[in-house]
Amino acid sequence: MSENTASAAQLSPGCESDFEHFPAVYEQACQQVDPKAIVTDKGFDSNAIRNQIRRDHRRVVIPSRSCRKVNLRYDKKLYRERNRIERLFNKLKHFRRIATRYEKLAKTFLACVHLALSFLCLRLIANTT
Repeated sequence: MSENTASAAQLSPGCESDFEHFPAVYEQACQQVDPKAIVTDKGFDSNAIRNQIRRDHRRVVIPSRSCRKVNLRYDKKLYRERNRIERLFNKLKHFRRIATRYEKLAKTFLACVHLALSFLCLRLIANTT
């Protein structure tokens, strides 16, 4: 990843759409760095989100959902970089405690996620040296 990459996370109930939490996560990520582009999946394809990103003079990299009458253009090469995030979530799901959500409290679950991510980072560092 480049040095101009931000990450943000917010826990939400499983029955809620991620779409509802976009503004908070977007603001949290943009406070860390000033990204040139915002890359998300089709689930975030809405005019409101696109307009919010454009207002901040950033490039929108969101493929159009199938229900859109006119498919909007996006940078397919940059969008392919999302696979890194998808692979990270796949590795997180290998931690049984996270995949099955044993923890009842959100703060305890988030702590387990942080611990698992730390373990993955350490494993990555050990493999590169």
